[in-house]
Amino acid sequence: MKQMNRRTGFRATAYLISFVVVLYVAVFMSTPFIVYQPGSASEVAPMIKVENADPAEQGTFMMTTVSASYANVVLLAAALFNSNAEIIRKETRLGDKSEDEYAAEQVYYMSSSQSFAVQAAYHAANIPYEDVTEYLYVFSVPVESNSGQFQPGDKIINVDAQAVTDPEALSALLSKRQVGEKVAVTLQRAGKELKEQVTLVEIKNKDNTSVRPGLGVAIGAVQKVQAKEAGKEVSFVDTDVGGPSAGLMFTMEIYNRLTPGDLTKGHRVAGTGTIDAEGNVGAIGGVKHKIVAADRKGAEIFFVPVKNYEEAKAKADKIGTTMKLVPVSTLSEALKYMQELPVKP
Repeated sequence: MKQMNRRTGFRATAYLISFVVVLYVAVFMSTPFIVYQPGSASEVAPMIKVENADPAEQGTFMMTTVSASYANVVLLAAALFNSNAEIIRKETRLGDKSEDEYAAEQVYYMSSSQSFAVQAAYHAANIPYEDVTEYLYVFSVPVESNSGQFQPGDKIINVDAQAVTDPEALSALLSKRQVGEKVAVTLQRAGKELKEQVTLVEIKNKDNTSVRPGLGVAIGAVQKVQAKEAGKEVSFVDTDVGGPSAGLMFTMEIYNRLTPGDLTKGHRVAGTGTIDAEGNVGAIGGVKHKIVAADRKGAEIFFVPVKNYEEAKAKADKIGTTMKLVPVSTLSEALKYMQELPVKP
C-alpha cells in the first residue's frame, strides 16, 4: 500500500512538474518573433487642444495603429490561423536597437509628428508661427560607463545648471571641459526629476579625425511650435502611441479647429501617413492592418499615402469593406477632398 501511494505521489508530482514546464514554455518563454495585427482606430479630437477652437464637428477624424506583440508560443500558434496576423522576426523590427531604444525612438517620432502636424496646419490656415526647441531627448546610451545614469527616453533638462535645448548648444558647453571630468546633469524620467554626476567621455566628430568631450548618449532635439497670433496655440495630450504615422490625421483635426466650419461633414474619417511642415504626406508601414482597424470602427473614408495605396486596396478588397480609399500625397489634396464632400444627411 505504501509503495502504491508512493507511486501515486510520484505521478502527481511528475504531472505537476510537466504542467508547469508546458505552461512556462507556452506562456512565459519568449520567442524570436513579433506578431503584427490590426490595432485601433482612435478619435484624435480628445488628444488635441486648440485655443479658441471652432467647435463644429459632427463627424470624426481617426488615427489608426498596428498592434505589435512580442510572441509567446500560444500567440505564435494562434497567429498561424489568423488571416489578419503577420509574423516577423524581432531583428526585422529592432535592427541593432534594444527594445527600450526602439520604444524611445518611437516616442520621439510621435513627438516630431505632432510638431510637424501643427506646422502643416498653421501653414494651411495662414497662421504665422515659430519653432522653439524645448529639450534634448535621449535615444540610446551606447557608452557602457554611463548606462547606469542615462536611460533611453530620458529628457535632459540642464547641464552644469545651464539649459541646453539643442545639440549644438550642448557641444559648445562641453567643449570647455575635458574628457574624464564630471558634470552635473538634471534629467526627467517618467515625470520625475533626477540629478546625476556624469563623467565626460571621448566622442568622435563626424570627420573621425578629431574627438571632443560628451555625455556618451545619442540625443535629438524636441521642438514646440508656437503661433505668433494670440489665441491659436495647439497642444497635445499624451497619446500613449509611438511612431510618426498619425501626422496627417492630426493635421486634419487641427486645421478643422483652426478654421470655420466642419471639415468632417459628419463623416467618420480614418487614415494614416506621415506629414512634414510643408504638408507632404509620406508612406508608412503596416497599412494592411490599419485598413482592418478602420473598417472595424465603421470608418467611411480612409486617407492613404499614394505609395501605400496598392497594398491598402488589396487588403480592402480582401475583407470586402465599403470604406472609400482616398490616395493622397499632400495635405492640400486631403483638404480639397473633404471640402468638396457633401454633408452627410
